[in-house]
Amino acid sequence: MSEIKIEDIDTAILCGGLGTRLKDLTKDIPKPMVDIHGQPFLDILIKYVCSFGFKRFILCSGYKSEVISKYYSKKEDGIEYVFSKEEVPLGTGGALVQAKKLIRSKVFLCLNGDSICQVNLKNFYNFHLIKKAKASIALTSVDEPHNYGRIALNENQEIIQFSEKGPSKVDGNLINTGVYLMDRELINSFPSNKKLSLEYDMFPAFTQNNLHGYIDKAELFDIGTPERLNKLRKHFQPKESR
Repeated sequence: MSEIKIEDIDTAILCGGLGTRLKDLTKDIPKPMVDIHGQPFLDILIKYVCSFGFKRFILCSGYKSEVISKYYSKKEDGIEYVFSKEEVPLGTGGALVQAKKLIRSKVFLCLNGDSICQVNLKNFYNFHLIKKAKASIALTSVDEPHNYGRIALNENQEIIQFSEKGPSKVDGNLINTGVYLMDRELINSFPSNKKLSLEYDMFPAFTQNNLHGYIDKAELFDIGTPERLNKLRKHFQPKESR
């Protein structure tokens, strides 16, 4: 795999979730736009990615997509924003199928739009290149892995088991952070015109197909529940207010 500079790698952010467990806070906005100390959560996620040199973002939106497109189309921050709108919910995999025509780079970064794990994206990309992977997932460890997608690796850091939330045969506490590097052409193997989950439908099928796991110690934060949202707000509280 020939090396592509980070600034030339596109980032797709999956922003299509309904946020049903945050309905009192997100009834008029998509979940990634929930307020975090005066700015949308999505701003925090994008600023973190930009700190490594990424410059082009494909925002894959669904519910209340106009809120995202209106906000980011007015941004004048030197970043390019492109919008992929779902007319019906497509899931995380289906959203990438729809957005593929907008992804320019051979390798692209993909992030869940409702969580943040501040892994070192430069080291993650170098790992992806060294392993000559078709897809790589950034992993971290947690005390209660049953609340997340658990992953098992072999000695070469290839993913050999992938299990979503709940009871699992996968041992250990390594979890999926929702931070991925993928070959754009891999999307060609995704079924089209249907709702599709990366976590449930696609990644388990790739465990024998050059799928690698990069381990980082960064903590995972998400906005999936009011309790987790409060934890994230506390962590990202402005320094002068702490």
